[in-house]
Amino acid sequence: MVAASELVVMDTEELELKLSENRRELFNLRFQLATGQLDNTARMGQVRKDVARILTVLRDREIQEVEGTYEPPTVRRRAPRAAAEEEAVEAPPADDADDETVEEEG
Repeated sequence: MVAASELVVMDTEELELKLSENRRELFNLRFQLATGQLDNTARMGQVRKDVARILTVLRDREIQEVEGTYEPPTVRRRAPRAAAEEEAVEAPPADDADDETVEEEG
């Protein structure tokens, strides 16, 4: 499920791509439902709402463009917090005490 705040910061091409992906997924879910292969029927509702959210953002932009008040989003999406925390965990601390490699001559 996509939050509306995430959609607002996407550019129009990204939204149209996401709309296409969601419509394709909805088609596949309907096909699975018809053939009795769909286990999670709630997913259909989630995807339908995502499609509606995307269409709403696109229509809002279209109206703003006609009125002359549309400004492309300048705020870029941040990386998910979990991914940022994982990167911080992977980076070893910068401590010179760990560098105890001594070359033996001999």
